Amino acid sequence: MRNLVLALALALSASAAADDTLVTVSERSGFLKTGRYAEVIALCDAFAKAHPQAVRCIEFGTTPQGRPMKALVVSTSGALDAEAARKRGLPVVLIQGGIHSGEIDGKDAGFLALRQILEGKAAPGALDKLVWVFVPVFNIDGHERFGAWNRPNQRGPEEMGWRTTAQNYNLNRDYLKADAPEMQAMLALVNEWDPLAVVDLHATNGAQFEHDIAIMVEPLYAGDLALQRIGREWRDGVIADLTAAGSLPLAFYPSFVADDDPSSGFADTVSQPRFSLGYFWLRNRLSMLVETHSWRAYPERVLSTRHTVVSVLDLVAENGEAWLQAAHDADRRASQPGTAPMPLTFAATDQARLIDFRGYEYTRTPSDVSGALMTRYDETKPQVWRVPLRDVVEPVLSVAPPAAGYLVPAEHAERVGAKLALHGVAFRKIGALPQAAVQVFRAESAKPAAASFEGHQRLDVTGEWADETQDIAAGALFVPIAQPRSRLLVAMLEPQAPDSLLAWGNFNNHFEQKEYMEGYVAEAVARDMMARDPALKARFEQQIKDDPAFAASPQARLQYFHRLHSSWDGRLDLYPVLRMSAVPQ
Repeated sequence: MRNLVLALALALSASAAADDTLVTVSERSGFLKTGRYAEVIALCDAFAKAHPQAVRCIEFGTTPQGRPMKALVVSTSGALDAEAARKRGLPVVLIQGGIHSGEIDGKDAGFLALRQILEGKAAPGALDKLVWVFVPVFNIDGHERFGAWNRPNQRGPEEMGWRTTAQNYNLNRDYLKADAPEMQAMLALVNEWDPLAVVDLHATNGAQFEHDIAIMVEPLYAGDLALQRIGREWRDGVIADLTAAGSLPLAFYPSFVADDDPSSGFADTVSQPRFSLGYFWLRNRLSMLVETHSWRAYPERVLSTRHTVVSVLDLVAENGEAWLQAAHDADRRASQPGTAPMPLTFAATDQARLIDFRGYEYTRTPSDVSGALMTRYDETKPQVWRVPLRDVVEPVLSVAPPAAGYLVPAEHAERVGAKLALHGVAFRKIGALPQAAVQVFRAESAKPAAASFEGHQRLDVTGEWADETQDIAAGALFVPIAQPRSRLLVAMLEPQAPDSLLAWGNFNNHFEQKEYMEGYVAEAVARDMMARDPALKARFEQQIKDDPAFAASPQARLQYFHRLHSSWDGRLDLYPVLRMSAVPQ
């Protein structure tokens, strides 16, 4: 990595800015420090003032603590607003830093790259062919929770922000559920600009090794097939550029299969849509997760991130016209999804290949502090590890989409409609539908999580869709499957999708028993039912013999009869969202 440090020193000495107001606190400190958010506001204005034909400073939201959410719109094409970019057919690249604002490499690297590009010292001509929307810090309130030990397993800067927002949301778990005001503002920005490519800049946690950066892209294993090919081309192009610049890039997230055990190797996958990398392929757009290695020094991390930003812009400028056309073609294909199953979850298969991984010598011995088996690395002794990589990724659970779309009943229309609108999913309100032919999902099992996560008690259900006839009250929402974001729609409304509205606990009320039969009443009902139906009595007695847990539970034995009684709640465990095979008139 010494060549990276040397390259950084040369880059800085060669790019001394004519306008000192465009130089960050970080750069002035030799990338030992990072500035506070007031600097972002000042730099946003300063770049717009210094380059009025190429930079526009915009505010796209306000944080819960009242801070402005700033972005820089950058292009030398003359298109500095979303409508102009659309009319010109220019690809838009959204690059964000500080979604986890302790991992702040992207902010300082982005400003360094921006200045060098505007000075003509990097990515020549790229800004003529695209629009770059740069969000230096996404989690702004977290950024201002400043401290020296906010990232204890990270080398530099001297102080940094906090992982979560002021409301304690992890924004990189919020893309699909969109609880945080910051995420709602970001989705509005995304809906306005419709970026072809979104780049999310991070620093890892994890083990100690020599590799300095990882580049992950989707679509790669999921989504539109044509975009998967482009995703691989984009990823490989950035990795080639980083390798040429002296980095040791990876094409997978370097997290061990078995925690803290390097010999277990690595497994690739498709992220769930709560994450940036798992979200944008559902919109038929490209996304890139950039993870610098937290144990590399901050100057090295800033430089490798800067190289990534420049490479991304170069590659999109070179290929953006064709890639944008491919994205629009994917939109058209997604608007006619047919009946082919759509994957909901993915995992690596057991198929593995051995790779050479640049690590360090290490030992694994019991700790006299924790008592656990601990891995200790010796950074003075580089070592090539020969470890397995499982990178054959396949769908685990798929579902055929509805032929026409989904129906959200009136009682849930306002809340669900608001979520759909945040993601740009189209829907319309409909009138009453008497005796409508629908599909319903009744859960065979519904298991709430033992603890809350991101403020939600998540729910895991099993079951199947079945045909039924229902009276639909006026005011329901019809959400057509025939729209560009059909994959996103399925991810939101299919009950078994990992980040569906149901999975995040938005319908838990429907899986809670509200009405009960008192024990003494149930006893009388049970005896009466068995007296009138000897076959029922025989089945009950057989279950007692076959199922010890059932036999030992008075509640389960009485509920056996309650479920067969007319007083049983037929709507219990019934998912309120329906599917339709025909478009309602």
